[in-house]
Amino acid sequence: MKSSETYDAFYYEYGCGKPYKRTAEWLSFFDSIAERIVSDIGPSSVLDAGCAMGFLVEKLRARGSEAYGIDVSTFAIENVHASTRAFCSVASILDPFPQTYDLIVTIEVLEHLHKADAEKAVGNLCAHTDDILFSSSPSDFNETTHFNVQPPEYWAEHFARHSFYRDVDFDASFLTPWAVRFRRKSEPTHRIVRDYERIMARVAEERNTIRGVNLELKNQLAQNEQVIKSQERELENITQGITYQFARRLRRMIPEGSRRERFLRKILQKTL
Repeated sequence: MKSSETYDAFYYEYGCGKPYKRTAEWLSFFDSIAERIVSDIGPSSVLDAGCAMGFLVEKLRARGSEAYGIDVSTFAIENVHASTRAFCSVASILDPFPQTYDLIVTIEVLEHLHKADAEKAVGNLCAHTDDILFSSSPSDFNETTHFNVQPPEYWAEHFARHSFYRDVDFDASFLTPWAVRFRRKSEPTHRIVRDYERIMARVAEERNTIRGVNLELKNQLAQNEQVIKSQERELENITQGITYQFARRLRRMIPEGSRRERFLRKILQKTL
């Protein structure tokens, strides 16, 4: 794992897409996450593993949760708000935590670890809770400290090794579009497979319905295009006819052999 010095003031200013500091935007973002965690999960104790400046810890505690945070960055922990600093500490996600928690949240952290450390971190998370709200970018290869950017199935496999499986009925997209809630399950494999198949069948039905609608719209657009082309040709013929008739009438009104008459004759020839 990278040292604390890697995640310094420069990193938080330039390495997070937008400056990561105590702004109304970041506080509002974590406030909305805290609200969903409290209302949809309702944990008494929470650990934010990779808490940065402790914004989520702060917002969870404001809602009555016994929330704590750890982060490898000394700079980040030094910038935790005074009201929350006692509950956040410099520590590694690879080392045993001081207690177990109702919920552990880890947001965009494990992609910063090399594979061996990331797998160790998964085991450490699973050893200290039965419920994990997890997010790790599947596509951000631009960040220089992202050593282990992986697709969702990679993480699902490693959590499954510890008997943690996706809660298929929980929508964690309020965190990130790819966020997942992993929970420890002791059910027989056939029941876990049933739950996965249920959600896959629903997704397949939705996909097929959308494809059907798209195909119908495509056919309708093709028909409309033919109608438009036909109407354009008809309009062109009408326009040419009107131009021809108008030019003929004007020609009768202009002396033969004049410059204007010759010009109208050319128009008539073009419209024939």
